[in-house]
Amino acid sequence: MQRLESLTEREREVLLLLGTGLGNRELARELGIAERTVKAHIANIVDKTEQQTRTQAAIVAALAHDQLCSDSACTQRLAKPVERRVKPPAA
Repeated sequence: MQRLESLTEREREVLLLLGTGLGNRELARELGIAERTVKAHIANIVDKTEQQTRTQAAIVAALAHDQLCSDSACTQRLAKPVERRVKPPAA
């Protein structure tokens, strides 16, 4: 996909993680950057890949993972799923 080649290295990193279903806060924590920086990267990614939403960009990430991931040791070709804590309903 030619549009992926227009992404910076950091945008490619963000896109790969976006494809795993992480939210902005988790992405920021994983990458060691501010949440608003993540939002800026995602906006750039959506624009450069000519998508309309972050969800569409995440789908692109999942479909193009092999092209995006430069880690030859990546066995799953997708990051491990995130465990989310569910708050018990209020009594």
